[in-house]
Amino acid sequence: MASSDNLLHAVPVAPLKILALPGCENMAESIDSYLRHFRKERVQKNAAKKRIYGYQADSFLVHSECPRFGSGEGKGIIKESVRGVDLFLLVDVCNYSVTYPLFGQMNHMSPDDHYQNLKRIIAAVNGKAHRISVIMPFLYESRQHKRTNRESLDCAMVLQEISRMNVTNFITFDAHDPRVQNSIPLHNFDNFFPTYQFMKALLHSEPDIQLNNDHLMIISPDEGAMSRAVYFSNVLGVDMGMFYKRRDYSIIENGKNPIVAHEFLGASVEGKDCLVIDDMIASGGSMIDVARQLKERGAKRVIVCTTFGLFTEGLERFDEYHKKGIIEKIITTNLIYQTPELLTREWYESARMEKYLASIIDTMNHDVSIAPIMNNTTKINKMLKKHR
Repeated sequence: MASSDNLLHAVPVAPLKILALPGCENMAESIDSYLRHFRKERVQKNAAKKRIYGYQADSFLVHSECPRFGSGEGKGIIKESVRGVDLFLLVDVCNYSVTYPLFGQMNHMSPDDHYQNLKRIIAAVNGKAHRISVIMPFLYESRQHKRTNRESLDCAMVLQEISRMNVTNFITFDAHDPRVQNSIPLHNFDNFFPTYQFMKALLHSEPDIQLNNDHLMIISPDEGAMSRAVYFSNVLGVDMGMFYKRRDYSIIENGKNPIVAHEFLGASVEGKDCLVIDDMIASGGSMIDVARQLKERGAKRVIVCTTFGLFTEGLERFDEYHKKGIIEKIITTNLIYQTPELLTREWYESARMEKYLASIIDTMNHDVSIAPIMNNTTKINKMLKKHR
């Protein structure tokens, strides 16, 4: 629950409202349920809270639509007043299951389409809200965060554009490179990590795992994931190894330089469970190659934890490598769209994030320090003590 002592007596900045853009409705309903529970318990402890306008509600959700014309053009419509509220917009730019008509055909929404819908809804607010916060778990264009040639800096442009639309807070998870926030140095950018939820899902799916240096090793699949792996290594008190990618910079395939090989640096993994930590699985080719090399080096089990599971080239390869015993388990959050097929796979485990998101929203609505929410170490240590 989000109710630390500082929330028990703090006053919200304005009545809370949550608006889910297309594709986020189920997540928003779960968040709304947690928020109503948090505030009901808090009112029982502090009756004065009940006298605050809008503190308790049957629902904190705002109904909206983003209809499309036959040409594919669209507009944003908010179905109720948002004047004076603390408005949180929830958007999943990766939800390709949402469709719209385009010249008589059904077109799947791309990240670009979701981003345009976000801007339409902000425009529909028309400056009436007391404050607007955007929750975008998968940071749009986060993979295009730096310039290495004559190319665009999309992520920085997105953040600057959103900031100019009077958005006060920008909330994301495990940004591909959080230094992109330097593009908006005078605006609030919060980058959260699902480390506690990863550990919770791991212990649920693999209850026999031994979290000690003799039986477990943390693996970074590339240089970019080092900070994540170092954190897990320190919290669990186990060794860490890493791979680095050798690329062919003379060729560009699918917008990137192909990987020639993964080279490993670290102690022996023989007989140990290997926990591979990264921010996302896209096609999965790189992760599969890392898992294969770990098994060739004698690893006992390979378990993958990534914040986002895109699986852009389907699930069949993961089915195959699970049957071969190369990949034991893949854990990702439910912060982005998960296909029904993915949820049925025996090798897959979902780290649920609704309660954490509700805690973040509740804390920010009270305008108190977010640091206790961002610090997962205490909760992880408590869970590890219980497990051991």
